[in-house]
Amino acid sequence: MAIKSFQGSRRQQQKLKAVDQLPVRVCDYMTKDLITFRTDQKIFEVVEILIRHRISGGPVVNDNNELVGIISEGDCLKQISDNRYYNMPVEKDTVGDRMMTNVDTLDGNMNVFDAASIFLESKHRRFPILENGKLVGQISQKDVLKAALEMKGHTWDPKEK
Repeated sequence: MAIKSFQGSRRQQQKLKAVDQLPVRVCDYMTKDLITFRTDQKIFEVVEILIRHRISGGPVVNDNNELVGIISEGDCLKQISDNRYYNMPVEKDTVGDRMMTNVDTLDGNMNVFDAASIFLESKHRRFPILENGKLVGQISQKDVLKAALEMKGHTWDPKEK
């Protein structure tokens, strides 16, 4: 009597990717679908957008999608506070009046954990990413935390395997 095995052929298990094969570049974690602002937008319009989308700020671009500044909750608060102090109407204030124009950016090919160090040193909450002078994305502290969660269980050092 022949004994038949009901065990099927086993597939070879796929090896887990080594850390150095996992995407850990800023461009792999940055937000690409951005809410952007224009210099001629009114401050209260920006405030409404920030609240509706639960964001703390965003890039300001021109018609060619070139970065010209950053506007944040703090910039809006400063404008509202100044206007109240000087008893000035707020309706006329624009993004161009209050945006930060000296904007630090990061390279999209930078390691996302190197970007974490820059976040800690700079106290910025977000960095725009430019490619050929055009805005292509933005990396935030939350994006870096998401990358860390994806890396959970892997070694942090790509040289270790």
